[in-house]
Amino acid sequence: MSRPDLSGQEVLNALVKHNFQLVRQKGSHAILKYHHPETNEVRTVTIPLHDSLKTGTLKSIADQAGAQDFYKFCIWIKNNS
Repeated sequence: MSRPDLSGQEVLNALVKHNFQLVRQKGSHAILKYHHPETNEVRTVTIPLHDSLKTGTLKSIADQAGAQDFYKFCIWIKNNS
């Protein structure tokens, strides 16, 4: 798979649609939280709201969000943004 071309806003929109809540924005970075209803696990995700996110930044966001497979995560973002 080639380098995913995703914006911070696309990632934000997809995660918010799936129960991540925007808790604050500091400058050009949005901070989201997810509370798992059954395990009470809390995940915090920081998303830079840039026009194009670098692969390393996307991998970090995927890890923070709990994604098991980076490329499936990118496809999921494209399909849900």
